[in-house]
Amino acid sequence: MIFEKNSSKMLLIAGPCSLESRDLSFEVADEVARISSKYADWLVAVFKGSFDKANRTSIKSPRGPGMEKGLEILSEVREKFGLPVITDVHESCQCAEVAKVCDALQIPAFLCRQTDLLVAAAKTGKAVNVKKGQFLSPYDMKYVVSKLREAGASEIWQAERGSTFGYGNLVVDMRSIAIMAENGTPVIIDATHSVQLPGRGDGVSGGERKYVGLIAKAAIAAGADGVFLETHPTPEKALSDAATQLPLGELEGLVDSLLKIRAAL
Repeated sequence: MIFEKNSSKMLLIAGPCSLESRDLSFEVADEVARISSKYADWLVAVFKGSFDKANRTSIKSPRGPGMEKGLEILSEVREKFGLPVITDVHESCQCAEVAKVCDALQIPAFLCRQTDLLVAAAKTGKAVNVKKGQFLSPYDMKYVVSKLREAGASEIWQAERGSTFGYGNLVVDMRSIAIMAENGTPVIIDATHSVQLPGRGDGVSGGERKYVGLIAKAAIAAGADGVFLETHPTPEKALSDAATQLPLGELEGLVDSLLKIRAAL
């Protein structure tokens, strides 16, 4: 068990959007591990990084290093920095191989209703973080959780990442935190994807990074068990989600603020 509901600690899932390189991944992991150690009494940290961004807006956009190299990097991060690791799976056939390396598997928001994928992820015996689709009511997440439970998932986390609001925008309904919590699993806020402006870039998603902290703090105040943050040393140079990733140098300050809010509840 990585993280239990009603834990006195906060769950932090943090890392770059894409595993752009071994050096970048190690730089980010080193900072996540340092923060994890500093706040060990109050925090459970998991390193995330994607080997394939399969749902990029444009076919010309970089997708990542691929599964073989990506899992190699994640394995090295796990061993070198002592952090549990998580990555996205997009197809059922990927789950067993990913589970050989990763402590948790992540279901992307667009795929949260794909029964075969959910079942395959659950059957690995690893924790599963499933993101609520932008198109899905928080009330309907009970069916997603039910699929995972009936397939034998050992540990389930639900992530709120905003809902489609007209064209090119998302809105976060903070009631979702309480509604999804009724399913009996930890609920986290994906604060960096929640500030995306889908389709508002030139073949890429835009975003409003300045609101990442606001969304994260509001969600923790609303009772979220943790936060998902994509972070990069120089977000403007990132190969994906350049408009929304949190600068790595700002990660500790935000985590500290979130822990103080959580302690005050």
